[in-house]
Amino acid sequence: MPIIEVNHLTKEYQLGHITSLKENVVNSYRRLMGKPIHKRENFKALDDVSFSIEQGEVVGIIGHNGAGKSTLLKHLANISKPTKGSIIVRGSVAPLIEVGAGVNPELTGRENIYLNGAILGIPKKIIQQKLDEIIEFSELEQFIDTPVKRYSSGMTVKLGFSIATSLDADILIVDEVLAVGDLAFQRKCFDRMEDMIKRQGKTVLLVSHNIRQVERISTRVIFLDHGKVHLDGNPTIVANEFVQKSNEIIKYRISQKKITKSNFITNLRVSLINKEGQVVDNISCLDPCCFQVSFNTAHDLNKSTFYFGIHTTDFVYLTANNTAFTPVDLTSGAHIVELNIERLTLLPGAYGFLIWIGNSEGVPYFHEEGLYTFSVCSDSYQITRQGERALLYLDANWKVDGCLLNEK
Repeated sequence: MPIIEVNHLTKEYQLGHITSLKENVVNSYRRLMGKPIHKRENFKALDDVSFSIEQGEVVGIIGHNGAGKSTLLKHLANISKPTKGSIIVRGSVAPLIEVGAGVNPELTGRENIYLNGAILGIPKKIIQQKLDEIIEFSELEQFIDTPVKRYSSGMTVKLGFSIATSLDADILIVDEVLAVGDLAFQRKCFDRMEDMIKRQGKTVLLVSHNIRQVERISTRVIFLDHGKVHLDGNPTIVANEFVQKSNEIIKYRISQKKITKSNFITNLRVSLINKEGQVVDNISCLDPCCFQVSFNTAHDLNKSTFYFGIHTTDFVYLTANNTAFTPVDLTSGAHIVELNIERLTLLPGAYGFLIWIGNSEGVPYFHEEGLYTFSVCSDSYQITRQGERALLYLDANWKVDGCLLNEK
């Protein structure tokens, strides 16, 4: 029997401002006169959502902003009530929905531990046994008897996560809060969650914009789009679908983007040229290619240097080349700069291009990130399968007992 059942869940909100007393009186009068009244538009944050979750499943929930992710979790945690449909939850829930949720700011950290335990129905004796573990994990020993209202947001997250993951609830609901803590604590949180998943068999629902972390930690992923379930299933398949849709949106927005004005560089244009000499937007993995940047200069620019880089569409910087040791003098007029790559080792996906043009002393004439996007593709399964876990292809070989393996 599923531990969670969601049946045709719909949640509607009314858009627009709250009606004033005057508007209420006018609407009442219009009703009495049989005249139509002004109604605010309804917005469906969730639209006929149905799924079930088995005990021990780790379900990632992804989607763009406004897709309904947090609204769904609030219903599962019984914080919000549906407009239509029903939710059945069989077991206790430890929600970590947002910073400070479930934490009383007037109470100390220690008092909040006891309060949350009592809400979950855990005996005081059990809470006392886990108290030292919770405090130690939170790294708040010095502040545990200080009112939470004096905590920073990061400290509040540490306390909330420590409580939620240490007390024995059947279901843990985590919504984006891990992005608030410092990097070391984020790593610690994911280690704790993996322990809960692999060794304790807890049911976990996780919302995060870190899609690859969700893919790695989840046994299943649900992709919400405009309040509906767009895709539900294998983490890698669903995550790749989300990334592809995100890249399409990013490429469209970049195509509409206006280049930053510069007093030195004008009419700048980026082209990707394949091995046949054609201008393309897609290039094959391991093929040679050329990034060509054309522009005009309004003045003579002495000792100019160029810095071209490649990043993912979420701005993870992958590689860059520069001419810092070989500056050139540019006369006013048109110029073309080419970065020739003998073998492009980016794995299939969408990428952005960074341009920096300046002088040898580091003074910029032009600087723009994400100015141009391009895609890398491949017909080789040996290469495309690695795109699920990596960004770069290593052109390497394998040997077993001195014998070369040939996978090709």
